[in-house]
Amino acid sequence: MAKTRTRKLRRTYSRVVSGASGRVLVVDDNKVIRQLIKVNLELEGFEVVTANDGAECLDVVHRVRPDVITLDVVMPRLDGFGTAAQLRADPRTQHVPVAIVSACTQHEVEAGIEAGVDAFLAKPFEPAELVRVVRRLVERKDRERKGAPAGRGRG
Repeated sequence: MAKTRTRKLRRTYSRVVSGASGRVLVVDDNKVIRQLIKVNLELEGFEVVTANDGAECLDVVHRVRPDVITLDVVMPRLDGFGTAAQLRADPRTQHVPVAIVSACTQHEVEAGIEAGVDAFLAKPFEPAELVRVVRRLVERKDRERKGAPAGRGRG
């Protein structure tokens, strides 16, 4: 008897870290990259939820309520720019900081800025730089929530 596998959308919620620094939704179609980002952020106290592509991101973002979203650019179904644009168009997610984690060509940076992206991190990235970018975006969101001016400089 042959084995059959039914592919269903499954949430890949991580363990909840006590006293977490913030919740990050990591969106990348490459499982290895997704896991690499997840592990590095969890080691720094972030709670991490993952999605396989932009369409799945839009499906889970309202339940997850992340403090920051990291997006790859090239993904099936819905790419990073389309995802960022839809996040910005939705009043419930328009203020969630978005970081593109990709090759970061000049074209990608220009398209990302047009889509409302807040930060860019070039692959391959240093784990410490990933943590710095995400932490800076979480801190900026916290300042905005408290009514302080946000600024876009290094936090």
